[in-house]
Amino acid sequence: MISVNIDRSDSVLLHDQVAAEIRRAIAEGEAGPGDRLPLAKDIAAVLNVNKNTVLRAMHILRDEGLVEFGRGSGITVTGTAQKGLVLRQVRDLMEFARRQGYRRADVIAMIEGLP
Repeated sequence: MISVNIDRSDSVLLHDQVAAEIRRAIAEGEAGPGDRLPLAKDIAAVLNVNKNTVLRAMHILRDEGLVEFGRGSGITVTGTAQKGLVLRQVRDLMEFARRQGYRRADVIAMIEGLP
């Protein structure tokens, strides 16, 4: 099992701490692409947190492209820390562009037009 530690006295939300710890484990090679992560209920039991806290963290990591959920096969690491960082920046860019009135197609056209 990957090592995950949380600090209940920290102001960072528990699900964000869990996501950060799993992100760190992936970055440090404790878990790599193709590896299955322990069940959310098992991680929750070890950390003494609600299973939904762990699932919320896993959804964050899925949105970053680091893990994927497989029906009946659990949660698998699919990406690297670097890919997760790039995806986070792309999501931030898309959110910023939407606030400025640009659509996805507009942003893609801008990117494709870059030298």
